[in-house]
Amino acid sequence: MITTQDGLRKPTTLETIFYFSLSLFINAIGNGLTVAANMGSSMWTASAANIALDFNFSISWVLIFYGAIQILINIALIRRFDWPSILGNIIFISFFAPFVGLFKQFFLTLGISNLPLTVVIALDILGIVMIAIAISIYQRLNLILHPIDEMTNILRFQYLNGNANLAQWVNFSVPAIVILILGLIYHQVVAVNIGTAFALLFQGTLINSADRFIFPKLKHRL
Repeated sequence: MITTQDGLRKPTTLETIFYFSLSLFINAIGNGLTVAANMGSSMWTASAANIALDFNFSISWVLIFYGAIQILINIALIRRFDWPSILGNIIFISFFAPFVGLFKQFFLTLGISNLPLTVVIALDILGIVMIAIAISIYQRLNLILHPIDEMTNILRFQYLNGNANLAQWVNFSVPAIVILILGLIYHQVVAVNIGTAFALLFQGTLINSADRFIFPKLKHRL
């Protein structure tokens, strides 16, 4: 790493590529694991699954639509068009999902669904922890972000004094409201389970802890 004028240690180009590639790899494994375990994941994914079910849409298209909405929210939060970030968001959305699908299929092929329930729950929670670690790494790099994670970054540092836990709660409030409204209207809720509750309660804390203990020399570049 090299030292910048503000005294922070900035990763070299090779280090940035390494950290970013590693974070995407960890995130894809974590998401694939939670989807294959089918014991619940993040609130946004659960919300998209309920919209897809209630309106008979493809969840892939719902997630793309969500990504577009999140980009618009981010523009409103920072009050300007940050074209490099928007392009990065689009690239992230476009190329990340296939890798999640590959790891999902990999874990299903290994027979994760046939394991004892306690083991499946443990693996689902492990997947959520991995997602939090990955988010921590690429949020600190601030190179290319999923618009959901960029929203958390904006809320955390521009509105909530660096509080990762509170930023995650505010972020999750939108899909939680969507799930609640759809549940009341259609009287059915899917994709909400132990893993969803764990992510809702602890993902912000896990991200904050990863900031401190996973590659601690890697600082936030805002």
